Amino acid sequence: MFKLQALYASIKGVTMPTDIVFLIAILIFSIIVHEISHGYMAEVLGDPTARLSGRLTLNPVPHLDLWGSFIVPLFLILANAGFVIGWAKPVPYNPYNLGNKKWGEALVAGAGPAMNILIALLFSALLRADAAMGFLSPSFVELTSFVVYINLLLAFFNLVPIPPLDGAKVLASLLPFHLSRHFSAGALMGRYGPFGGLLLLFLFIFFLWPFFFRFVTVLFALFTGMPLVI
Repeated sequence: MFKLQALYASIKGVTMPTDIVFLIAILIFSIIVHEISHGYMAEVLGDPTARLSGRLTLNPVPHLDLWGSFIVPLFLILANAGFVIGWAKPVPYNPYNLGNKKWGEALVAGAGPAMNILIALLFSALLRADAAMGFLSPSFVELTSFVVYINLLLAFFNLVPIPPLDGAKVLASLLPFHLSRHFSAGALMGRYGPFGGLLLLFLFIFFLWPFFFRFVTVLFALFTGMPLVI
């Protein structure tokens, strides 16, 4: 099962590069780095599955899914749908190999969003330096702003505690066992069928997106010192 990564944004209103190629490239790169981070954390904790599968690489070929990484995002952008959804093949790991049985899965799950936040911080620092010294072109500032924005969205969307998103595994590690088992993707599929997780995700987007969007907008301003023009 492919792990869903979603970027849902008011594309018409967000300041962003006009070239669709750059938009797709940023989205793909951010998702790939997110997935690789899961694999590296698992490796640190004793599980070599990702490395043995050839997935600890920035080469996009092993990670990309034709539909989730190209066709669906491109179609939604060209259709001016107002949101972009994409996914890559998940980096595999074996939780039974993790040295830390209590927090191992939470650390692996949290590594992806943490890397997206780190990327957002690095590019935010570049934007703040440019605000002081003015060495970047306006088009590059726009591109860099979108890198920050898309990585913040990916990070915090994936921290939503809905299986199979990373936030469900992080929350499961914090809860007693009799509660944590309800946050597994398997439990959700058993209760609501194979599309249960997707249904909950789309319900979250439909009903709670304005609040989530506002939250990410505030974060963007805090990271970069710039307002998000919408």
